[in-house]
Amino acid sequence: MVNFVLVAGLRLGSWAWDDVVPHIREAGHGAHPLTLSGVAERRGTPAGQEIHVQDIVDEVVRRDLRDVVLVGHSYAGVPVGQAAQRIGERLAGVVFVDSSVPVDGKSFVSVWPDGGAEMTAAIERNQGFWPPVPASHYDGHGLTAEQIARIVDDSTPQPGLPLTEPAVLTEPLGSLRATYVLCGQAGDEPDDDVVQLVAGGHWRLVRMDTGHWPMFSRPRELARVLLDAAAE
Repeated sequence: MVNFVLVAGLRLGSWAWDDVVPHIREAGHGAHPLTLSGVAERRGTPAGQEIHVQDIVDEVVRRDLRDVVLVGHSYAGVPVGQAAQRIGERLAGVVFVDSSVPVDGKSFVSVWPDGGAEMTAAIERNQGFWPPVPASHYDGHGLTAEQIARIVDDSTPQPGLPLTEPAVLTEPLGSLRATYVLCGQAGDEPDDDVVQLVAGGHWRLVRMDTGHWPMFSRPRELARVLLDAAAE
């Protein structure tokens, strides 16, 4: 049995995986959705990049999970990639779902095209938080009106510190056994850092014809992608 630890991106909690978890469990595997510090039901708790990495490690250790596949969506790919290097023989693989990947010494915002200037300014204007976005932000991602409403209603402000603190890698990221799930239209290409990681031979690239939030738009298909990744 494989144990999937599922970590969603900015402003989202464990609830974001509600439609994916049943498909994983029906296949006979463990599914453990995790809320990172500072959002959803953990809103108000201290949050930072190292804290988020430790959240993931602690979940694995606390539950004494083995054959673990860490799954990071969007921002969560950054702490997930670091946590994967800290759980040793418990790790079976990693899946990055349309996510950022950690770069040693670089923050989540610093690798954005503008160097994170716009996001950093927004965080400063909002007392250290990146605020929720309007419903229009989710247009064009294959989501129904009901799904968008659910995301908007349940999202919480994102603590800014984890976004501006640097990642710390203990070894090259390309040494991980990983799958990268690219969500988008046919012909879309991953970022250059992901291209290089896939070219290294340990990473596999999978494409999903849907938007950035496949746990809502294509939960059954995403679950199948995760199960296939664990079987590789």
